Amino acid sequence: MLEIEVQPGAKRQGVIGVNDWRGKLSVAVRADAQKGKANNALLYVLSTTLNIPKYQLKIVAGKTSRSKKVRIEGLPPLKLHTLLQPFLEEE
Repeated sequence: MLEIEVQPGAKRQGVIGVNDWRGKLSVAVRADAQKGKANNALLYVLSTTLNIPKYQLKIVAGKTSRSKKVRIEGLPPLKLHTLLQPFLEEE
């Protein structure tokens, strides 16, 4: 389970890093927050970043909020940590 802060309507799309204040992964998407477009874009960014099919990702909380919980199926926690490590490191 990942807690994510989404930034809809961004100029660039992708995983930004960790919002230390909120303790969530920050993800920017180009899509606007209308009719589920930002949610679909979020799942696309995560599936591309984690190199897993989109069907393994499900938004379980926060569908109408910038703050979301996403369940990831079929990816061991250690593998998830390894894939997200470049975004977790402080600059």
